[in-house]
Amino acid sequence: MDGYYAFMLIATAFVLMMTVPALALFYGGMSRSKSVLNMMMMSYIAAAIVGILYVAVGWSMGFGGEGTFFADPTELLWLDGVTTDSYIYVMFQMTFAIITVALISGAVADRMKFAAWVVFVPLWALLAYFPLAHMVFSCTEDSLICGRIGAQDYAGGTAVHINAGMAALVLVILLGKRVGFGKEAIRPHNLTLTMLGAGLLWMGWYGFNVGSIVFGGETEEDNIAQFFSETGRTFANTTLATMAAILGWLLIEFLLHKKATSLGAASGIVAGLVAITPAAGAVDIEGAVAIGAIAGAVCAWAVGLKFKLGYDDSLDVVGVHLVGGIIGTVLIGVFSTSDGAGGVDGLFYGGGVGSLGDQALGALVAIAFSGVVTLVIGLAIKYTIGLRLSEEDEVEGIDFVAHGESAYDIHTSGGGSSSVLAAKTAPVTEGANA
Repeated sequence: MDGYYAFMLIATAFVLMMTVPALALFYGGMSRSKSVLNMMMMSYIAAAIVGILYVAVGWSMGFGGEGTFFADPTELLWLDGVTTDSYIYVMFQMTFAIITVALISGAVADRMKFAAWVVFVPLWALLAYFPLAHMVFSCTEDSLICGRIGAQDYAGGTAVHINAGMAALVLVILLGKRVGFGKEAIRPHNLTLTMLGAGLLWMGWYGFNVGSIVFGGETEEDNIAQFFSETGRTFANTTLATMAAILGWLLIEFLLHKKATSLGAASGIVAGLVAITPAAGAVDIEGAVAIGAIAGAVCAWAVGLKFKLGYDDSLDVVGVHLVGGIIGTVLIGVFSTSDGAGGVDGLFYGGGVGSLGDQALGALVAIAFSGVVTLVIGLAIKYTIGLRLSEEDEVEGIDFVAHGESAYDIHTSGGGSSSVLAAKTAPVTEGANA
């Protein structure tokens, strides 16, 4: 299956694109103009740190053998013993680790110290993502979620979205609210970037879901047949669920606010993609449409909970990824079909409540594990180097405070990355800013 390796090269590149630049653009546009560069930098630095850490120890912890929570971290240290023709599978899984960590950044926009983020990223990847990825993706007999519980998760509803969404919730509680939250309007500064990022995320998600096929045939002919059947299913389900989620989100938005916004459409795209991620190979197209529509509608309602419950989730990571991940994971137990990847009929197809119970338990394990680990890491950082910017620095803007730059340096005649520093320190020349 030489063509399969070419397919995986493309899929892996697509998933990396989901973080840089897609997520960076999506989150960057939703941020305020004084923090857009920091928001993008959080994605880029996550890619750099997690990528190297994954090759060093992450692959070994995830796929280095048996284990309930993680495999032997020294078995395949720095890919020792992994042949170069298997590197593409390592790189594919590495891109999953990268975007999972980067997703969390949207919740802490405007106020988390960049240094604290740089410390948080490797600790959380090592202690939260790598173990949960083993529980879900290695699918050995001992791995907790896939093996012992038997919950289905095609491409990461638990390991990626519930994991990141729960971590986001814990961090925003530890950080507290932004200055002005609930008292003044805090609006996205550039929805054009957000719409562009959402479109690129949709495109990249085909690598995420369709590339997650695991072959189980006894012969190469069986695997070829599975490849065409399963990739067709996952591609169609990913597409249709996303379309349904856009409509579901905009419907709720219109009913609640009498508006159908571009931000709502972009958020609906992501909600649908999140929800179909664990279910892409398990359901038929009717199930995909149902999951997408439900996720779009429920997530549109859920993002407003931060105002009622008083937690400041800056860019709605909790409302989209935690809620959407739970919806997609649990609804597998309702809509899965026996001809899908898991071979299990859900509640609506005569399978009873067994699968539904497995899916709910898998989601609960992911919530509890991510929540506890993130709390420990967050408290450790908070009481050592500190998590949050000072109020003065937050008001001034983290782009200048952390990076010495401005995304839109339109008031100075200079150029380049040091223009803001120059404007702060150089004497004013008459007429320069006219």
